[in-house]
Amino acid sequence: MSEVISRASARVLLIDPAGRILLYRGRFLQVEGPRYAWFTPGGGVDLGESVQQAAARELREELGHVVAPATLGPVVATSEGPWSEGGRSFFSRDFYFLLRVNGLDVDTSGMDEEEREATDRFHWWTQAELAGSPPDGEEVVPRDLGPLVARLTVGDLPASPVVLPWHLLG
Repeated sequence: MSEVISRASARVLLIDPAGRILLYRGRFLQVEGPRYAWFTPGGGVDLGESVQQAAARELREELGHVVAPATLGPVVATSEGPWSEGGRSFFSRDFYFLLRVNGLDVDTSGMDEEEREATDRFHWWTQAELAGSPPDGEEVVPRDLGPLVARLTVGDLPASPVVLPWHLLG
């Protein structure tokens, strides 16, 4: 039995004035074969970083969008669960922040090579699109994102983070 590696991830729910959320389509790197899903911007927390610092860094690297970590406010949701890749087992805890934006020009020049290869497009999802089914059997990660976005859009911030279901089986 291999050791399980704990990993924290900081992710951002970018919502515009129309109530749309920016997601990117990427390959699930943790599953066999070509499988795609729609993800929120974000990624792993580096040693010595707070989750807010990691979220701000990831926005800069993945989207070219620069914000101060304090701009992100409190964690509005979490999701956690197991996954494996390359014969190693992980347990992730994802922390989600809300950031309202008036517009955003995506600049992926700060992505590393693996991120660029795994990501193929960005899209502002409407609440109706989130409530429907993504194309071609793809999924939106995290699960149950639509109801949370609808709540956040009308200014209903949770008193404590909402727990969203994990998207992968162990």
